[in-house]
Order: sequence, then C-alpha cells, then structure tokens
Amino acid sequence: MSKTRIRTLLAGLAAALLGLALAVPAALAGPPGAAAVGLRVVDGRLQESNGIDFLIRGVNHPHAWYTGETQSFADIKAKGANTVRVVLSSGHQWAETGVAEVESIVAECKANRLICVLEVHDTTGYPEASAAVSLAEAAQYWLRVRSALEGEEDHILVNIGNEPFGNTEYERWTAETRAAVATLRDAGYEHTLVVDAPNWGQDWTHTMRDNAAAVYEADPTGNLVFSIHMYGVYTSEQVVRDYLTSFVDARLPIMVGEFGHNHSDGDPDEAAIMAVTRELGLGYIGWSWSGNSAEVAYLDLVNGFDPDSLTPWGERFFDGPDGIAETSEEATVYSGS
Repeated sequence: MSKTRIRTLLAGLAAALLGLALAVPAALAGPPGAAAVGLRVVDGRLQESNGIDFLIRGVNHPHAWYTGETQSFADIKAKGANTVRVVLSSGHQWAETGVAEVESIVAECKANRLICVLEVHDTTGYPEASAAVSLAEAAQYWLRVRSALEGEEDHILVNIGNEPFGNTEYERWTAETRAAVATLRDAGYEHTLVVDAPNWGQDWTHTMRDNAAAVYEADPTGNLVFSIHMYGVYTSEQVVRDYLTSFVDARLPIMVGEFGHNHSDGDPDEAAIMAVTRELGLGYIGWSWSGNSAEVAYLDLVNGFDPDSLTPWGERFFDGPDGIAETSEEATVYSGS
C-alpha cells in the first residue's frame, strides 16, 4: 500500500473515531443520513466504499465505434491505467449498446481490475450538432440498461451524456442536467453519476462552474462528479489551475474527463493538466486509446489498437512526468486493501 493510501486510511479512521465532528457544510454534503453505496463522494473527493480516496487515472476507449476491440481493456490495464471511460451509444447516432453488451463491458472492466466510467456519446454538442440528442434522451437509455448495472456501484460510474451542449443554448445546461440526475435517482440509480460540461465539454462560458453547486445540491445522494474536457481552451497552466481550483475551493468534486496534447481549436497544456491534477489530487482520463478519425489521429495513444506501438502522445501520457506510470494506483476494491 502506498504512503498516500496509508495517510488516507489513517485520516479516515481518525474521522470515524471523532464521530465526524467536523461535518461538511450542509449545502455541499447532501441530505443528512443519505446512504452511500459503492464509489461515493465525500467532502468533494471521490472515495471507494472503504473510505479511501480513489484517484482516477484512465483512458477513453471508443467502444461504440469499434465494438470488436475488447482486447483493449486488458491492454489499457497493462499500460497501468486504473480506469477506462467507455463510449456507449443510446441508439440515436450509432447502434445502441444494449443490455447484454453493457453487461459484457462491465465484466471486461472487472476481469481487468479497472474502474469503468460509462458514457453516452449521442449527446455530444446538442443542439448545435443536428444529430445529437438531449440529456433527457440519454437518461432514458440509462433506464433501459439499468439491469446491467445493478449491484455494480463499487466498479461503475455513470457519465450521463458526453459534452451535452455545444455553443448554442448552453444556458439550458443547469436545468436539463438537474432533470437528468433526478430521472436516474427517481428510478433507483445509486451509482456515482458524472456530468459533463457544456460548450463541447470545455465550459468556456463557465456555465458549469457557476452553476455546479445548484446541480450538486439537487442530487439527494450527494454522489455526483463534474467533468471538464480540456482541449484548446486550456492552453496555459494558469487557466488550468484557475478552473480546477474553483471547484476544489468550493469542495465540489471535479475531474478531467478528456484531454489531449493538441487540438484543432488550440494547443492544450497537457503538462499543466497532468501536474495540476496531481497537485490537487484530481482524476484525469486521456483521449483516447486508438481509432480517431484522420483529422485528429494525433490524439491516438497507440497506433491501430496495438499496445506495443505508442504514439508520441501515448509516450507522454503513459511514461512522461505526472503520467500513468508515475501516478496510477489500482482501486482497492480489486485488492481488498
């Protein structure tokens, strides 16, 4: 067990002995006595059910477009990641990822000792992208596949919809995110939920930042994590730091759900993203394992789904400073720690 986890465990034991006398402010803690199941949020941090912080270090995998590439789960694990974020489809833009397929994905994650973040990609850029669908449609998909996820709260995070608003009508993000969360909670979902930012995930309007508390307070369990995607908007260390610390200072849970080393809208500062998340103890998930279209093929971490053929981005992400090799630790649910 690492020193970080030992310190975390000791701190958790001390808090228990003190009867949690130093309580989280009511506005951020969720309702008194709300039962947490599996992975949960405590005082703005993602924790496993044993009270140990879980620091996401993951890879995005484009399953919905490459359904035959299931070996990727083992390959991603072999590179040291502790999490995989899996692209699913609600059936509106691509073939629906049905119950049996979701069950298989969950089994692959567990067999390879990975925490699994499952996301619906059909919402990307709604309504600016004409083929995209609303968060309400994504929520209905999660109701259809709920049986595949019941009892997997220790292993699964539910990312309701990828980049659910583009750069038009993003003012609707707050109300529609709250409504989608309510749909899942009313249906009995106990998993920790993940909600993406608008503006193609980058929140350059600060809509998510400024309304995060209102969304968080609407979740009766308090088990909700915000996800920012960092591409061309995040070109300097100061911009990265300012955005992430705004959530940390508010004791609101935040992760970087996607980022890359380059992008068509600017040159993201990947070194700052990786360093600042490490400093603040926040999770990150790189985009993406393989299979990007030609115009953004530079975002592939490996060539042609071959784990022995790292791209320059893959070398930086896995083996560079603050990368996967340096910072990733397996979830304790798989080791019993």
